Amino acid sequence: MVKDETGTDNDHLAGAGDGRLCVRIVCCILLVSAIFVLLMSVSVSRPFGSFMSSSTSSLEFDSIPSVELRTKVLSPGRSDRYRAVSSDSSLNSSLPPHHRPRPPYPAILREDKKLEKGLSIARAAIRKAASVGNYSSADVSGNVYRNAAEFHRSYVEMEKRFKVYVYKEGELPMVHDGPCKNIYASEGRFIREMEHADNRFRTRDSHLAHVFFLPFSVTWIVKFLYKPNTYDVTPLQEIVSDYVRVISTKHSFWNRTQGADHFMLSCHDWGPLASKSNPFLYNTSIRVLCNANSSEGFNPRKDVSLPEIHLLSGDVPQKLRYPPPSNISRPYLAFFAGGLHGPVRPILLRHWKGRDPDLRVYEYLPKGQDYHGLMLQSRFCLCPSGYEVASPRIVEAIYAECIPVIISDHYVLPFSDVLRWEAFSVQVEVSDIRRLKEVLLAIPNDKYMKLKKGLKAVRKHFVFNQPSQKFDAFHMILHSVWLRRLNLKTWEE
Repeated sequence: MVKDETGTDNDHLAGAGDGRLCVRIVCCILLVSAIFVLLMSVSVSRPFGSFMSSSTSSLEFDSIPSVELRTKVLSPGRSDRYRAVSSDSSLNSSLPPHHRPRPPYPAILREDKKLEKGLSIARAAIRKAASVGNYSSADVSGNVYRNAAEFHRSYVEMEKRFKVYVYKEGELPMVHDGPCKNIYASEGRFIREMEHADNRFRTRDSHLAHVFFLPFSVTWIVKFLYKPNTYDVTPLQEIVSDYVRVISTKHSFWNRTQGADHFMLSCHDWGPLASKSNPFLYNTSIRVLCNANSSEGFNPRKDVSLPEIHLLSGDVPQKLRYPPPSNISRPYLAFFAGGLHGPVRPILLRHWKGRDPDLRVYEYLPKGQDYHGLMLQSRFCLCPSGYEVASPRIVEAIYAECIPVIISDHYVLPFSDVLRWEAFSVQVEVSDIRRLKEVLLAIPNDKYMKLKKGLKAVRKHFVFNQPSQKFDAFHMILHSVWLRRLNLKTWEE
């Protein structure tokens, strides 16, 4: 063994030199990889920024740079340990070769460009349609739409192009199924329609998909794993986190967009908490939620408000299927019956419970009274929020052609990107509850009849059919996802 003057082994020095060389090589590889990922990272445009405005055209296509998106998601204080797949090369190298995230092959890039070209054509067609005035068709007409021509063109383009890939991973009952006969029926009906029905939107070829659906059911996860009265959501979040980890390590699609072209759907109150199990699922993915509370992280620019539809028997309640004609008198001004929970209902009951025969306000419905029967006898149906902002009473009121009176702070109403809720409902501020009768009596009869006409026009959008029908609830939910996907770019021009 040769030693230098200090007596140090030259073999040791040589080993150190080789180590430094290896480090440099690894750093170069990581730098090239980072540049490649940056070039391929998703660019997100503002999804229909004026959804909630009253402007003529509700579609805007100005883009947010991909660097800004990544900065928001990977902002200081967010721990990378929650990422579905770490950017650390050592983790990826420890995975089996067929599970490692791979950059898109040229053929896949060509397919992506083809998809984006189709979306670009769709955008141009929608913009052109937006300039059409006084539009009316057999399917879409009236003043209940922000822009009827624009919506109809968008819907037609969706039917022509939109493809959804449903991940196959996961097992029943918590994945690929959901409730269809309770207050969370929207969740189960959509999942089953995507999973089992013969619809034109599902594709078995993942490379042809515009969006990717994560088909877990938050309601069923809670049902099977939650321990009552513990308020422990850890099992729920672990299941969802593991699901994202599985699909993101097995497939390349999540990683190439950080989940921006993926969507989850939940009508359970804990849907938002489930999405917090992964920061990209929460901040980047499309979250379709009944609990659409803008003060608790719901972002209407990328998230979708899901209507809460209570189907006790799996179908519209018998009494609400055929409401009485408009010329039949309704003796009561307004009606509400519901439990005393949340911040809004105590105020409503304090001011109006048993106070006025014209306003039938109950905490518990008296014996012999029929809930749906009272809706059909009332001109207005009060829909205050409970623990969460959404209420199934809104859709029940639509079925009963009883004008919904929405009393809720921070609730982003379903399909409000295309529907003008002011054309078929009344919104009352919580601070105006004490003036409720005065507010409702101030609505002239001609306006009331227009609101009722609006209810007839939008009813079809809030009904689940078997099989599904054009413009029904399933298609409207899908159209809301389509609108968000229209403004994503999964490759850089």
